[in-house]
Amino acid sequence: MRTDKWELKPSADTKSALSSTVIAFRAYVRALTGVIYVNWDNLGSLLQKQQVPQVEKLMHRTAQNLAPKYAAYFEKRFPKFPSYYRRSAIAFCLGQVSSFVTRYAQWQSGIRKHRQAKPPRLNAEAGVYPALYKGQCIKYHANSVEIKVFHRNDWIWVEVPLGKRGKRHGLETHTQCSPSLIVNHRSIHLSVPFEVKPDKQYGNKDVVVSVDLGINTTATVTAINSSGTVIHREFIHPGRDIDRRDQRLQRIRARAKKTKNLYKGFCKSLYRKCANINQQISHIVSKRIVQIAQQFNAKTIVFERLKGWKPKAGRKGSTLRQRFHGWLHRAIATFTEEKFREIGGSVDYVIPKYTSAYAYDGSGKVARPSRNKALAFFTSGKQYNADLNAAQNIAARHFYKLTRRNGSEVFLSKSSQDAPRIPVTLSILWLSQAQSIV
Repeated sequence: MRTDKWELKPSADTKSALSSTVIAFRAYVRALTGVIYVNWDNLGSLLQKQQVPQVEKLMHRTAQNLAPKYAAYFEKRFPKFPSYYRRSAIAFCLGQVSSFVTRYAQWQSGIRKHRQAKPPRLNAEAGVYPALYKGQCIKYHANSVEIKVFHRNDWIWVEVPLGKRGKRHGLETHTQCSPSLIVNHRSIHLSVPFEVKPDKQYGNKDVVVSVDLGINTTATVTAINSSGTVIHREFIHPGRDIDRRDQRLQRIRARAKKTKNLYKGFCKSLYRKCANINQQISHIVSKRIVQIAQQFNAKTIVFERLKGWKPKAGRKGSTLRQRFHGWLHRAIATFTEEKFREIGGSVDYVIPKYTSAYAYDGSGKVARPSRNKALAFFTSGKQYNADLNAAQNIAARHFYKLTRRNGSEVFLSKSSQDAPRIPVTLSILWLSQAQSIV
């Protein structure tokens, strides 16, 4: 599932009506949450498809259900409330109450993060937005949509022009689902989910894009084929956004030096801005990596397996420690995987050990000066970029792993008794290519 943002361009009156719709829906959710929670002993044991009709029997009057328990309140408080808005609210409230009951039972049984952990609370609203079912709550036109809104104590249809839209709605392989109406102080838009069916035949298996995520350079990317030929090299480093983030971190350090009490919420807005900039950097870098993979029709993007790894370099409070703290290796890998899997590609992870320590040409271990870790000196006297060297070894390790079902993906040999345990480098692909030709 992927979500597109469709901008709406309402008039002043329509904007007020859309806002009133969200307010009315949230008020309905608050009231309905209490009803479901009070009757959860009877509702919780039912199947999911049985729960919604059972909740409606408690509060919606029909010819077959003349005396619902809570009908008087809901008919007076929410007159003419549309049936599909009601079912959307019921589905949300069932999920909220079910989650709360489960978490509270765990808390009672002693499953807590720490001994003094407070019990969970039932959030009756949770910032919910109404889901719009096609034909009942929303109707689509070429450049506009009709939405059923709450306006002057009545539910009416209004037409709203559309602004910018994503590209997913134009693809035949994507199935559009019911959107949500988002109204807040920043924007008014539709959040439109799509069920995506990736192309299983996408890409060439003999071409991979390998990525080395570093500190000096955000991402070093190479495109390499199975014979060891380097097709493309690129350094991705959005310096402007990194400078913006570092400037805000510098403000935090300056303020921290002037106070002894770092209270809860200290520099909250600056930390939030830094987190947003980091997320933007991750999206910029991951988008470019996927574009390179598409350009060279690569089937796989390869990263180092760095999940859970925490760097130990740098003294506390040092610049190096700060740079490691802002390292976005997991965010970039996660966003790249989400983007690339949507179009049918795959993402692989290899062990990072010795990818930077050995030369890609097979000449042996490299030397890296303490004052400039970005450089690598080969035993042959060659000077090379350390991140680019690692990126090429990462691709070689992926291809080597494919040919060794149960073998090591780090070393060429399993034992050091008969043969030296040499780490896998790009030169291994050259050697295998030469042997296949002979």
